[in-house]
Amino acid sequence: MEIPIDYESLRVIWWGLMGVLLIAFAATDGFDLGVAALLPFIAHTDAERRMVINTIGPTWEGNQVWFILGGGAIFAAWPFVYAVSFSGFYLAMFVVLCALILRPVGFKYRSKREDERWRAFWDWALFTGGFVPALVFGVAVGNVLTGVPFRLDADLRAFYEGTFLGLFTPFTLLCGVLSVAMLVLHGAAWLTMKAEKGPVRDRARLYGMFAGLLAILCFAGGNLWAAHGDLGFRIVEGVDPAGASNPLRMLSEAAPGAWLSNFAQHSWMWIAPVLGYAGLAIAVLGVALAIEALAFSGSTLAVAGIIATVGLSMFPYILPSTIDPRSSLTVWNASSSHLTLFVMLILTVIFLPLVLAYTAWVYKVLWGRVTTRDVTSNPSMY
Repeated sequence: MEIPIDYESLRVIWWGLMGVLLIAFAATDGFDLGVAALLPFIAHTDAERRMVINTIGPTWEGNQVWFILGGGAIFAAWPFVYAVSFSGFYLAMFVVLCALILRPVGFKYRSKREDERWRAFWDWALFTGGFVPALVFGVAVGNVLTGVPFRLDADLRAFYEGTFLGLFTPFTLLCGVLSVAMLVLHGAAWLTMKAEKGPVRDRARLYGMFAGLLAILCFAGGNLWAAHGDLGFRIVEGVDPAGASNPLRMLSEAAPGAWLSNFAQHSWMWIAPVLGYAGLAIAVLGVALAIEALAFSGSTLAVAGIIATVGLSMFPYILPSTIDPRSSLTVWNASSSHLTLFVMLILTVIFLPLVLAYTAWVYKVLWGRVTTRDVTSNPSMY
């Protein structure tokens, strides 16, 4: 079968699609996580908490589709990456899944009883379900940037030699704090649109401003660390963008500061960090002035810019190895076959627009502010 798109181009396309799916997940389910993380601090009465919960209640399940699509894309398009990351980060993923499970349980069970302690317990469970994934996802990205302690043997079997506590270093925790601050800002921007005008919305705006300023500081700190710290890898030889997927055919090495080399070679890539900073600044301004469209569009741009900055800085690396740089996984040596990528691309072209159209329709139908009067008068609300 003759494939009309060459192997190298398909690999780059799927690298880009993986980034799009991650951004879509962070931009949609991200504000759910941010709202949940804010819940105990911005809502002081039961009616206020129910109102906050119902700003995300109708859409949070649909937003998690992007998480599933992202995991599926990694599994199908980058099997080496899936095998190493999901086995190496197993405990971290288990913690995330446990936290995420608290969300549906909390939504469904919180209002089953009118006992104050019962509802307070589930409110903090929802907080955990928002805060913990946001933190661990950021820590995971930090570990990808610093490199992961794994190696491949001659039969391409992966061996992870790190520990769960080893995932938490000063730099990875900085990335975790950036992730939490970014998503809390995103959640606060969402609440400016969806919550009724009043004390809850005002508290969310206040927390959002602080979160946005913290995100700017953390993003700047991460960039300085990349420029002057010990982060970075570079390929020495053995690159074949159209060759068979075999990581052991490539030679790479640790190179502090190398994560900024792509920006020096391709000036257009600076669009990503500029979007990150500009989006954070716009979101903080929008939240401070209660300009809803400005706040949410700014936080969405910030999410896209920050995630794109990570991907562009690392290209073509996807998962570098610290203990055996030769085992590092890149766009060129860790993908599925030429035919698999092409068939998957056709399916994506067909079905992704349907997912986008349905998602847009759902948000249009469910649009509008949620008020405390709604939740106290409508028994179908959480």
